[in-house]
Amino acid sequence: MRLFGLPDKVERPGAPWHSLDWLNVAKHYGDFGYQGITRCRAAGETRLGSKKTDHMQPGLLNEKCVLITGGTGSFGNEVVLRLLAGGCREVRIFSRDELKQETMRRSFNEPRLRFHIGDVRDIRTVDRAMRGVDMVFHAAALKQVPSCEFFPDQALLTNVNGSQNVLDSAIENGVKQVVCLSTDKAVYPVNAMGMTKALMEKTVQAKAHALGAQAGTVLSCVRYGNVLYTRGSAAPLFVSQILDKRPITITNPAMTRYLITLGEAIGLVEFALLNARQGDLFIRKSPACRVDTLAEALKRIFSSDVPISVIGVRHGEKIHETLATFQEYARAEDMDDYLRVPMDDRDLNYDSYTAKGERGRASAEDYTSANTRQLDVDETAAKLFEVPEIGAILRSREGPPAARK
Repeated sequence: MRLFGLPDKVERPGAPWHSLDWLNVAKHYGDFGYQGITRCRAAGETRLGSKKTDHMQPGLLNEKCVLITGGTGSFGNEVVLRLLAGGCREVRIFSRDELKQETMRRSFNEPRLRFHIGDVRDIRTVDRAMRGVDMVFHAAALKQVPSCEFFPDQALLTNVNGSQNVLDSAIENGVKQVVCLSTDKAVYPVNAMGMTKALMEKTVQAKAHALGAQAGTVLSCVRYGNVLYTRGSAAPLFVSQILDKRPITITNPAMTRYLITLGEAIGLVEFALLNARQGDLFIRKSPACRVDTLAEALKRIFSSDVPISVIGVRHGEKIHETLATFQEYARAEDMDDYLRVPMDDRDLNYDSYTAKGERGRASAEDYTSANTRQLDVDETAAKLFEVPEIGAILRSREGPPAARK
């Protein structure tokens, strides 16, 4: 699935984009407004041509009611467009941020979009939003690694206890499918955010195991790396530094990260909806690049000569990320662009753990950002051109991009 793009002219209706990234853009180049960008994306146009953007599978969402927890974030804003285009009867946004909800309400101005103030930590508010729902996308989480390092108790309350509330409520209310969004940081976690996301995955699998294959509610997870240009990722920080003509600050030049667009992340969720069996974990195969390669690609796109400054690794960061352990990789089903990792259906018969084992695992290796396909500067720049926000900034500068592959 390709990301919704932007036409040549961007409307300026005045409603501010809710993310910090766009506040920085507005400071330099004026307020594009979220509503204008939404209209452009909803029209299905792309920057480099007129090809229409794919929507969700026809019939998959027709007359369905879908709940998105944490729905005012980057994922929620983009997936709502596809859900509405796919024929949903109702889309419910569940979050605790009333300002973002109001901005989203005014921007979409869509009667099928309903808003629920609440917190996944409070199951009473989750239950109220869950009644009559067919599908749940669970995106609510504390995701900032340094913040979770200093407040691990809060990460636990939201990412683990909150996720359990969502799952329990969905099962109690007879929801057909729940897809929980996870992260590469949940694999061999070294920080509180990754640890709590790993526990979320384990909670999903434990509840799926208890439900069994014939249950009316199917629970699954999707796992992916950093989404390009979402809040807290490296690219918007680098762009802001380039626009301010400040040095680009990178932690370690050799650090590698997976590169996935928001559209590809949403495509992974759709794939899970179409193919999930009880307790499945889905992973999208993704390329990666070094952090210094990402910085050089952005410098090339914006014709910038700002220096690169190495500041050292932050709290809880890894040099390389892992999307699948060697055990998961060895038993995964290869589904072209995706991997399906089936639920471990062993029970508390400990012979399965201590005596029997499984053949073929010893020869496998982890699937990491170091051994996946590595993008060079040109390939990374081409990937970045798929991000609508970068296209909008380039247009605002009224000049052609320095390089277009």
